[in-house]
Amino acid sequence: MMKQLILSIIFANFMFASTLRIDDKIGNFSLTDQFDKIHTISSNVSTIIVTFQKETLMMVNEYLSSKSENFLEEHHAIFINNISSSPTIITKMFTLPKLRDYKYTILLIYDESNTKFEKQNNKITTYSLENGFIKNINFISSVDELERVLK
Repeated sequence: MMKQLILSIIFANFMFASTLRIDDKIGNFSLTDQFDKIHTISSNVSTIIVTFQKETLMMVNEYLSSKSENFLEEHHAIFINNISSSPTIITKMFTLPKLRDYKYTILLIYDESNTKFEKQNNKITTYSLENGFIKNINFISSVDELERVLK
């Protein structure tokens, strides 16, 4: 049992060790959502949206709140929010309850060592994929740019 735990920790660290680049295959990985439900991301995803700051999260929310509840699924997209920089008590008391009010699924990154996704300050990172391979990475800073990515 202990051996399996150690191997799974090593595998998880290896899986998140390298940053995704153009032409990389994303592979399958799992994250929990704001309701602690585990989601496995696979090659059927065509767009990954990642935010790292509250401001960029709010931009994505502004856009998605005007869409249907199934908008992300219909567009084969997932939304990931990295909350690793938030103190645990703040996350549990304020962040998660707020995220649970949103009508769409937000996958969460809790681990600071997860550097799988590229980051630029005050930008939303989007990955465009084909058959599980990254074809384009964009750093966007407005709702209009996000809308163009999700057409």
